[in-house]
Amino acid sequence: WKITGNMGSMRSDHTASVLANGTVLVTGGYNGGFLNTAELYNPSSGTWTTTGSMGSMRAGHTASVLANGNVLVTGGHNGNYLNSAELYNPSTGNWATTGIMGSVRSDHTASVLANGTVLVTGGFISSYLNSAALYNPYIGNWATTGSMSYTRGYHTASVLANGNVLVTGGYNGNYLNSAELYNPSTGNWTTIGNMGSMRSDHTASVLANGTVLITGGSSGSYLNSAELY
Repeated sequence: WKITGNMGSMRSDHTASVLANGTVLVTGGYNGGFLNTAELYNPSSGTWTTTGSMGSMRAGHTASVLANGNVLVTGGHNGNYLNSAELYNPSTGNWATTGIMGSVRSDHTASVLANGTVLVTGGFISSYLNSAALYNPYIGNWATTGSMSYTRGYHTASVLANGNVLVTGGYNGNYLNSAELYNPSTGNWTTIGNMGSMRSDHTASVLANGTVLITGGSSGSYLNSAELY
C-alpha cells in the first residue's frame, strides 16, 4: 500500500465513482454534519480538487455512472430521508436535479443495467423496503418495477454477465442470508439458494469468470468469511 493525497474534507458514508476520464468523483457523506460537497481525485497526480456541490446534503446515498458519462446520485438521508435525485456532468462540474424517486430511501442499492436504465432496490426509511424502481436516463423519470421477496437494506446488488441482478443479504430487523435475482426482461424477482452466512454491510464483486465473491459484513458479530455464487 502507498499513501496518496488527502481529500479536502473528512467524510464517511459517501460514494466514489470512476469517471470515463479515469478521475474519481467522491460525493457527500457525514463528518459530524451531513455534506453536499464533491471532489475529484486525479490518479496521475495523486491530488484532489473540489468540484460542484450537490443540491442536497446526503449520506447513505448511491452514485451510478451512466452510459453518457454523467453520474446519477439517488436518495440517502440528511436528518430526513430523501427521494431526490441529481445528475453530475463531468464536462461542466455542475449538478442538475432529475426526476424524483417514488419512495424516499437510504442505504439502498443502484445498478446500471445493460439497457442503460438504473435499478434501485430496497433500503430504509422508518421501516425496511422491498420496493424497486427503474430510472430512465433518456427521459429523466422513474417507474416502479417488481418488488423483492424480502424487505432489506444494507444489502448488495450485482449485475451478472447475463444481465440479471443478484441481490444478497442485508438487514430488515433480522440479518439475512437470502438471495434473489431480478430479470430485467420481465421485471420479476426469483429467490435462489441462501448464502452460507447471514450478513449485512458486506461486499459483492463480479469476477472475470462471472462468479460473485461475497466478503465479510456483520451478523451481530463481524465476519471474515467469504463465499462464491
